Amino acid sequence: MGAYRMWVELKMEKDFSFKLFVVVLFLGVFVTCGFCLEDVDSDAAVYIVTLKQAPVSHLYGEELRVKGHHHHQRHNSKNHGSGNVSRLDKPSHISRKHAHNVSSVSRMHDSLLRKVLRGENYLKLYSYHYLINGFAVLVTPQQAFKLANRREVSNVALDFSVRTATTHTPQFLGLPLGAWAQEGGYETAGEGIVIGFIDTGIDPMHPSFSDNTPERHYPVPQHFSGICEVTRDFPSGSCNRKLVGARHFAASAITRGIFNTTQDYASPFDGDGHGTHTASVAAGNHGIRVVVAGHHFGDASGMAPRAHVAVYKALYKSFGGFAADVVAAIDQAAQDGVDIINLSITPNRRPPGVATFFNPIDMALLSAVKAGIFVVQAAGNTGPSPKSVSSFSPWIFTVGASTHDRVYSNSIVLGNNITIPGVGFAPGTDSMYTLVMASHALNDTAANDMYAGECQDASSFNQTLVQGNLLVCSYSVRFVLGLSTIKQALETAKNLSAAGVVFCMDPFVIGFQINPTPMRLPGIIIPSANDSKILLQYYNSSLDQDEVTKRITRFGAVACISGGLKANFSLSAPNVMFYSARGPDPEDSFLDDADILKPNLVAPGNLIWAAWSSGGMDSVEFEGEDFAMMSGTSMAAPHVAGLAALIKQKFPNFSTAAIGSALSTTASLYDKYGGPILAQRSYANPESNQSPATPFDMGSGFVNATAALDPGLIFDTSYSDYVSFLCGINGSAPLVLNHTGESCGASIMNGTDLNLPSITISKLNQSRTVQRTLINIAANETYVVGWSAPYGASIKVTPARFFIACGQQQVLNVVFNATMNNSSPSFGRIGLFGNQGHVVNIPLSVIVKVSYDTTNS
Repeated sequence: MGAYRMWVELKMEKDFSFKLFVVVLFLGVFVTCGFCLEDVDSDAAVYIVTLKQAPVSHLYGEELRVKGHHHHQRHNSKNHGSGNVSRLDKPSHISRKHAHNVSSVSRMHDSLLRKVLRGENYLKLYSYHYLINGFAVLVTPQQAFKLANRREVSNVALDFSVRTATTHTPQFLGLPLGAWAQEGGYETAGEGIVIGFIDTGIDPMHPSFSDNTPERHYPVPQHFSGICEVTRDFPSGSCNRKLVGARHFAASAITRGIFNTTQDYASPFDGDGHGTHTASVAAGNHGIRVVVAGHHFGDASGMAPRAHVAVYKALYKSFGGFAADVVAAIDQAAQDGVDIINLSITPNRRPPGVATFFNPIDMALLSAVKAGIFVVQAAGNTGPSPKSVSSFSPWIFTVGASTHDRVYSNSIVLGNNITIPGVGFAPGTDSMYTLVMASHALNDTAANDMYAGECQDASSFNQTLVQGNLLVCSYSVRFVLGLSTIKQALETAKNLSAAGVVFCMDPFVIGFQINPTPMRLPGIIIPSANDSKILLQYYNSSLDQDEVTKRITRFGAVACISGGLKANFSLSAPNVMFYSARGPDPEDSFLDDADILKPNLVAPGNLIWAAWSSGGMDSVEFEGEDFAMMSGTSMAAPHVAGLAALIKQKFPNFSTAAIGSALSTTASLYDKYGGPILAQRSYANPESNQSPATPFDMGSGFVNATAALDPGLIFDTSYSDYVSFLCGINGSAPLVLNHTGESCGASIMNGTDLNLPSITISKLNQSRTVQRTLINIAANETYVVGWSAPYGASIKVTPARFFIACGQQQVLNVVFNATMNNSSPSFGRIGLFGNQGHVVNIPLSVIVKVSYDTTNS
């Protein structure tokens, strides 16, 4: 630590290789060769090397288990008889008597590299030891080939890049009167559960992560052993009983020479804003006032406001991130003892090879699941096209993004009594004001400036014409690209003493979603090019011009801005957002369909208020603010991570599959008015292009927080089941052995046969029988089974009625028969209806149907 602190407090040196040496030395992974980066060949790249020998968590699995979770059970004594369905309890951190194995694994890696690459240049970036046994190393392709041929090595993969993919949502999800109230209120919701965030870091000074709660002190999570890095921008005292750990991982980025210390911060501090936002959505403190641009928008709370936060920064503002750093972060989070991992990130490309599941990140997460850690990942923001989902594996809980029912609407009323809708967190005007087009208020020096109409420079304008009037600015594609900003236009209007600002949409900006933007002045953004045209027609028709000189003699158009600070809660919601990535799950780079349902469900992800870093630069409009409104599946995933913490708190012995089952089978299929959930189908005009959502849009449905705490029946799936599933993929046996150390024998399983809370068949060839095993975690209950068959198929479920006692199992047999030849996906559902009020939904998806052909019989 001392070497690292010395580096961050020294003035920046120009010698990059010196800085690299000290950073990697701090990470504890620098190999003894110690050379300058300039010595590495130009074709060198970062490779992730996995060894055949088992990692520490596998070697000492039985000794690394917590023997009862006393810190959870203190608050859950009434639940002792329920939920003990897991074959796998949560592992604790490595004890002192095993710590020497960590260093010995690292020394073994060093020894192998010296032996294989004797006398050659290379740089080891990380030693992975807890979830996988391997390392990340900077080598040439020829050196990587040498490593791949060693008998100790199981796999060598080229590093790849990754990217980042709430004041009202607790109410919309029913938490205050539902899930929170049932378990003792928000004062205890999530207490004792540690959520690990693989993201862009955190702002430790934000009140959402303070442990200063005098009404009830935060406990110390005994099972967690993480540390808090100390640097100049992340000083001692940044962590507390709420923010219990913070580290950063950037070695892969540093080797590429793209790490920007000014923007990216060589510490856990969040220079982007994304990580602070996601952490507060899941576990931010309750009752934190949201004030933006001087306006109050309510009080914020995370889904599990008493859960603990552990941060593993592996993504950065200026370049995103790399798999080698992400795997190191996952490995460390598991070793530290987190209960849940939230990944609001996705790969930049579909992983190549036999199957998408065999990528380094998913393989590390498989070991995390084996260790009892529930993993939540964003589906990606590449919708609405089919097969766009970027989270692939059945052991990962994949979350898509939906709307919620709150919207902030703004409008402008023209002098001809036409009202035009718009957006913008802005106050309104008290009366009608004259409209002045920016291009008509330029001074002589800016007359030929083609971008002056974007209002980015006050010196370009005649203040006499603008003062006291509404300045009309052009919102061009330069705003989309970040070359012009609303913030700068507002500054221009302020310097010119304008009464407010109106942004008209350039007709060349097509299909771009404009989120509400904070404004201290009265203002509005008109997102529709057609509506902007209506305003401009009225404006031009109201001008008086000199007939000879064509100079404007009077600005006759007037308007009143209504303001956009008040929320409206009348929307039909939820709807699946157009950008939310869709299934079916692609099994490989050839886009063959996997027998796995993705996404698993949807959660609020659009227009989400949450904490923002004081150094956050991801959204220029929220720079310097404590909160920001963001949209994406990145915002949806932490909603589910927080809700999973509530389930883990109530059922501390639930397996990861049981938590996912509870969330999935209880998901809602209907919007707040009882109609079907709709999915937006196009990027342009998404609200006008909607149809009922299918399981490939929304998975099992929209998350139901309260019902998930009382699911009745659950589906459980083990680590060995996932391995059998991987073994069932053609040509996968060597990869399974390499990644897991498990040999593929007779025990293989198709994805359809995994005991998941859904059934997906990529190709139904005439007939197929599928089994599902359910476990009752509630009181004795009798269930009636109903179903609807996918188009082009018939189904029969037996038994159609059954009694199941508490703790007992029930097997369902589902027979599918193709009734026609059809290659379009079709969907159905099985519903289990208990006489004690439990309802279990199982979505059905069948893609290709091949019926019996009588002409060839």
